[in-house]
Amino acid sequence: MFAPQNKITLKMKKNYLVLSLLFVSLLANAQVIEPTHFRGAFAEAGSTDWTDNWAEWDPQFKPYPNTTTTVQTDITSNTTWNSGDVILLKNKVYVTNNAVLTIQPGCVIRGDKATEGTLIIGRGSKIIADGTATNPIVFTSNYDTAQRAVGDWGGVIILGKGIMNQGTAVVEGGLDTAKARYGGVDSLDNSGILRYVRIEFAGYPFQPDKEINGLTFGAVGKGTTVDYVQCSFTNDDSFEWFGGNVNCKHLISYSTVDDDFDTDFGYSGHVQFGLIIRDPELSDQAASSTSEGFESDNDGQGSNNQPQTKAVFSNITMVGPYRGNTASALPANADFKRCIRIRRNSAISVLNSIFTNFNQGVSIEGAGCEDNATGDTIQFKNNTFASIKNDDTCSVLTGSTFNINQWFANNNNNYFTSSTSIGWVNPYPELWEKPDYRLNVGSPMLSVKDITNIITVNAYPNPTENSVTIEFISKSNCSANYIITDIVGNEVMNEKANFIVGKNIETIDLTNCANGMYFINLKVDTENKPIKIVKN
Repeated sequence: MFAPQNKITLKMKKNYLVLSLLFVSLLANAQVIEPTHFRGAFAEAGSTDWTDNWAEWDPQFKPYPNTTTTVQTDITSNTTWNSGDVILLKNKVYVTNNAVLTIQPGCVIRGDKATEGTLIIGRGSKIIADGTATNPIVFTSNYDTAQRAVGDWGGVIILGKGIMNQGTAVVEGGLDTAKARYGGVDSLDNSGILRYVRIEFAGYPFQPDKEINGLTFGAVGKGTTVDYVQCSFTNDDSFEWFGGNVNCKHLISYSTVDDDFDTDFGYSGHVQFGLIIRDPELSDQAASSTSEGFESDNDGQGSNNQPQTKAVFSNITMVGPYRGNTASALPANADFKRCIRIRRNSAISVLNSIFTNFNQGVSIEGAGCEDNATGDTIQFKNNTFASIKNDDTCSVLTGSTFNINQWFANNNNNYFTSSTSIGWVNPYPELWEKPDYRLNVGSPMLSVKDITNIITVNAYPNPTENSVTIEFISKSNCSANYIITDIVGNEVMNEKANFIVGKNIETIDLTNCANGMYFINLKVDTENKPIKIVKN
């Protein structure tokens, strides 16, 4: 037990890892979470709606200009597609040889269906697609208005050299086994920028039941910037992450067919501010698949392969196909299933989010995931469900003894029978009109607990050679945990401590630790204060 105001010695396990390896636990991701005072993706009415100007709610009838240039061969040197260009993308176009493809604001790329037009950014290469809110970059169908449909072209695939639990792999669907390979050891891998980008009508089925997603990340590293990206009318998943640790913000999944956010192979990044809107007429028809909001696996076998899938999703707003009325009948062939499906030893976390209008809420499947939940590896906190069919909020596999309802209730999650209790400004406009998921004044979603008990945290010296001192100020007498992890997320210490009002000082002995990066997380109740330290 720690004693406040006293010097202590923490003996930590030795770890021989190079600094370039990725720290992939929840604690590292906590550093990129923006503090919010609300659940869901949007603040109160009167604040900025981050979908304004760049997002599109009726892409089937959005007029796009005719193509001016055809691109149908691989890009092997630095190339720029200019503002005003309208590119016809034919064939599977790979960006290789460490080339950088720069796409300027306002450029439109129209994918060709007959030749399976697809853009693949290979390992070591980059895409710089940096649009603006008033002049976004658009990837879309080459068909005219009213003729566009899901699966009109391939999609966008970004392949990196980041870490995943399969070593290296090739994107499914019959792509080139050399040029479509992804994975490596560079957690800081930088595959470029995607900002203010729309991807529409992607998901061409290269092979039976092997459609390409709207946007696929293969082991993409945290050096990559992904912010303000909308995937609409995708024939498979809107966004899928295979390993890597890229952080993403302001994502929109609109009227997709299969899953909105799919995570596999050890993806450990953080996604904050996401909007999911489902179309009641679009769901997966494959015999082996159902349409979920989230679907997450560690891998297909549910193995213990490391790094484990530990992505963190926060401030997500999901509007399911019932659109406010779970008594309504969906089309007979609709196969919507769950808001969140966590299975095959995944340990993703979901925080401060709102899920509505779906058949089921959260499903924790299998002993591995149940252990992750009871062991607090899966963090599922401060979430709200509303208007779930038959109030089926939580589910487990048949025969399980895991008390998921108690687990749900113990983590400050709640349920409303009607989604009108959320207090959205305009949640159910006519289809293809702009919705508004900001919160009315008085909404219960505007009362999220802030991290306020711990006022400040400092670590010094940092970098350090032998020891580091942690100093923080607490507003109250409290119990806490020190959780110390190495750079790949292995927990090397987890100790309880009692702290006093005012200044608390602890010194940690690093003598037996290899040089490299560590994280100390100070956890009080649901509050987390991560501290990164480097030993030289």
